[in-house]
Amino acid sequence: MTELTLARPPARIQRIAYLGTPDVAVEPLRALVAGGFDVAVVVSGADKRRGRGSESSPSPVKAAAIEMGLAVSDQLDDVLNATVDLAVVVAYGRIIPATVLEHVPMINIHFSLLPRWRGAAPVERALLAGDTETGVSLMDIGVELDTGDVYAESRTVIAENDTLTSLRERLVQMGATLLVDSLKQGLPAPRPQTGDVTYAKKISSEDLHVDWTRAASDVDRLVRLGGAWTTFRGTRLKIHEVSVVSGQGIPGSVDGLAVACGEGAVELLVVQPEGKAKQEANSWKNGARVTSTDRLGQ
Repeated sequence: MTELTLARPPARIQRIAYLGTPDVAVEPLRALVAGGFDVAVVVSGADKRRGRGSESSPSPVKAAAIEMGLAVSDQLDDVLNATVDLAVVVAYGRIIPATVLEHVPMINIHFSLLPRWRGAAPVERALLAGDTETGVSLMDIGVELDTGDVYAESRTVIAENDTLTSLRERLVQMGATLLVDSLKQGLPAPRPQTGDVTYAKKISSEDLHVDWTRAASDVDRLVRLGGAWTTFRGTRLKIHEVSVVSGQGIPGSVDGLAVACGEGAVELLVVQPEGKAKQEANSWKNGARVTSTDRLGQ
């Protein structure tokens, strides 16, 4: 079998193709344009239904590209016809075949410090794991997922009050800055990834199901991820905001607004009963007439 030879970026980058689809990929695209780079074509996911209506709508990246007057396509082969020095990939959402990688140099913004948290949900997994630090890696794209050499990285501390939204927004800004600065200065020689490899699997609904036998700090991190849920009297209860407090008891038992965990407790601040809007936890407690005999998770 012939070994695949990846195309490598030239020393000077002027003309770029951009591949991206969701919101997190918009800011790096804007930064490239603001930085004076010639973005020859933007390749994004095809239009699809994104709400309850029947009409399809463009991806966030496509909408931004149209706003900036850039050429847009949903066909990856258009990158081959654009005569570019480099393709920048940010959360594109599709596997790039070897036939493209052989002919177009490609780099990727990945939202972790590789090789920790390769995969689909690096920001989520770093927050859930209680990592104290994460960052952004500017890397080569290889045939295997997130295994390419790293050109540059930028680091940030994960604060105790960081939510998925706040952490992701910070990383996106860092990634956009790292990308533009690295391209303007000239990409350095990439280095192989070193260290322990971990994988960031996509977050499922069951991952967001609160396990009250876990420590209060674990529950707090899950809530800060967004979408955490439990059950109350057989119906689903979303938990949007909590604070860690002292306390003990049977996991899931309720004392006022404090819910006992396997270690410590959390105070409910904002919740959302099934079929209803978000509300202050105290309003929910009074309306539901929560008693000391109630347990969440049942």
